[in-house]
Amino acid sequence: MGSNTSFVADLLTSIAERGRTLLDRSHRVSGATRVETLAERCEALLSGRGEASGVALAADILDRYAHMKIGESTAFFEVLAEKFGPDPRRLTAALEAYGRNGLAAAPDLHRASEPRRQELFRRFNLAPGGTLSLVRMREQLMDAMVRRRDFAEVDRDFAHLFSSWFNRGFLVLKRIDWSTPANVLEKIIRYEAVHAIRDWDDLRSRVDSPDRRCYAFFHPALVDEPLIFVEVALMKETPGAIFPILDPARKLLQPREATTAVFYSISNCQKGLAGVSFGNFLIKQVLEEISRELPSLSTFVTLSPVPGFRKWLEAERRAESSAVLSAADRKVLEKLDVPDWAEKPELREEMVDVLASLGAYYLLAARTSKGGPVDPVARFHLGNGARLERINPMGDLSAKGIAQAAGLMVNYRYVPADIEKNHEAFAGKGEIVASANVRKLVKVDTASSALVPVT
Repeated sequence: MGSNTSFVADLLTSIAERGRTLLDRSHRVSGATRVETLAERCEALLSGRGEASGVALAADILDRYAHMKIGESTAFFEVLAEKFGPDPRRLTAALEAYGRNGLAAAPDLHRASEPRRQELFRRFNLAPGGTLSLVRMREQLMDAMVRRRDFAEVDRDFAHLFSSWFNRGFLVLKRIDWSTPANVLEKIIRYEAVHAIRDWDDLRSRVDSPDRRCYAFFHPALVDEPLIFVEVALMKETPGAIFPILDPARKLLQPREATTAVFYSISNCQKGLAGVSFGNFLIKQVLEEISRELPSLSTFVTLSPVPGFRKWLEAERRAESSAVLSAADRKVLEKLDVPDWAEKPELREEMVDVLASLGAYYLLAARTSKGGPVDPVARFHLGNGARLERINPMGDLSAKGIAQAAGLMVNYRYVPADIEKNHEAFAGKGEIVASANVRKLVKVDTASSALVPVT
């Protein structure tokens, strides 16, 4: 894949360089001035220049955009939103033709309704490095959308195109190990979003130990840029805490002795590809890959964070009345306010049962306004066909684990024969497949509550 991609990149660069010469010559001969604004250059790109000059112009636009300040890029997004939507005259004509001719005119109506931005982005993509430039552009667009919701249409066009360009059929699964190029390993350190990698020794422990694996998805247009990666621990049992997995002094296990594959960290690397789902494909393919390598594996589980639990819990504590917290629960949870409580075994022990029960309620019953689980990690794994297997109070006593989840972690279990059935139950009916042990932890009466756990 690397050599073919390099050839194509070199070819596009050559075309772009040739195109710059043609553009400059055209300007000299005609006496025309260079296009003064990025919007004018975009119009010129859409006007249908020759291939070489078109590639060069696309490269020039992306290069100019890359050097813009935040205010300038925001202004450019305004132009994209206001001036590069569907062509009104073309759309009106297509609608009239559809009214006269019905379905025979539908293809023309479809083409006329497409925002001009989409074709503009396709032409940007012809430039050397165009795909990565567009991913980075969308990152900045998403940052701007915090204040400018009127850019949503532009974002939808990006998402629409990326869903095709990053189709599963284009993705390549690669194992990350110590022989992986250093520039990719550096990005694994940088992009790790769940459990920070401290240094190169820590990275080597995670990717080069006999009882550890790391896999990543790559796209041919982004050869050295992982899209998403997963870290796997080979163990003899389902873990309830993260420290033994990350402990550099742990006793190493020979792969043939392992019975359990633990997916303990999944990191999306490209913010600009938000909304394009890779994770479900990654989990399933890694499961298949590692099963072929190690047929002795019989259990596939995660050790997952619960990033929204602490925020939800504190909201319940602040509420004057709560359908979830009893007076006794509130008294126990006061220990969360004790400085360094996680370092005091007696305090941890007093909170274990309450946190386990509330964690089960949060994952089974707490819902968003759209009716899905509040927790994003739960939505991800349940949507991929996993079962909510076990609640682990005090699973992550790092500062991050305490701040996000009061130390709580969760095991989701992937049973290959049940993945499709579980996925359909969750996606079609909103049902959460959970073990009996998790369901029994919910002690409050939810029958009359708006938040009803699905069992």
